[in-house]
Amino acid sequence: MKLSVFLITLFFLLKIAPVPAQTYMVKKIPGKVMQITGRGDNPAWKKAVNLTDFSYPWEKEKAPATSFSALWDGDWLYCLYQAKDDSVITVINKNDKLEIGACDRVEIFMMRDSTMLPYYYCLEMDATARVLDYRASFYRKMDYSWKWPGDQFIIKTAAVPGGYIVEIAISIQSLTELGLLQNKQLLAGLFRAERKSMKEGTAGLHWISWVKPNSAKPDFHIPSAFGILALE
Repeated sequence: MKLSVFLITLFFLLKIAPVPAQTYMVKKIPGKVMQITGRGDNPAWKKAVNLTDFSYPWEKEKAPATSFSALWDGDWLYCLYQAKDDSVITVINKNDKLEIGACDRVEIFMMRDSTMLPYYYCLEMDATARVLDYRASFYRKMDYSWKWPGDQFIIKTAAVPGGYIVEIAISIQSLTELGLLQNKQLLAGLFRAERKSMKEGTAGLHWISWVKPNSAKPDFHIPSAFGILALE
C-alpha cells in the first residue's frame, strides 16, 4: 500500500514539474493594429523570429514542416502558423466546435503556472478558421462550454499549395485578465494535430509539438509540454 501511494505521488509530482526553459522571443512592433489576412503576408511578419523546431515527440519519423511566428504591439499578440500538409482533412457535419477534434489543426495552450490550476486555456484551430476554445483544469478536466472573451480573439486562415496557414490575434487585455500574461511572459504550448487519413478516424491523428513533453504517451495537457513566449 505504501509503495502504491508513493508511486501515485511521484506521478503527480512529475506531471506538475517546472516548465522547460525553451523560450521564444516575441518581437515588438509599433502600436498600430496589424491587419491579419490569413495569408501571413503583412510586411511586419518579416520582423518576427520564425520558429521551425517542431517534431513528433512520440514517433520516429520526421514530422511535416510546421512554422510559428509571433509579434506584439502592446495591445495584441499576433501568431502565425504555417503547416505543410498534402491532405488537409476537415470534418464538418453539424459544424459543432467539437468536430475540430477530428480535424487537421494547430493549437496553442496557455497556463498561469505549472499547477495548471484553477484553469489553463486552449485554442485548437482548423484550416477553415473554426476554433475549439475551452478551459480546463489539471488533470484533463475540460470545460467546452467556455469561450474566449468576445472581440478579444481574431482568426483568419488560407489554403495554400501543400498546406494551410492560420493567423490569429489575441488581445493583451484578455491575456492579462485571465492571469496568463505575467511580467511579459506567457507560458504556452505550441502544437499541431496531423490527420493522415479519413479512414483511420481520430485514431489516425499524429501529434506535433515545439517542446517534447515528459510523457511516454501522447499528452499535451501537462506542464512539461509548455515553453515560454517572452514579449520584447
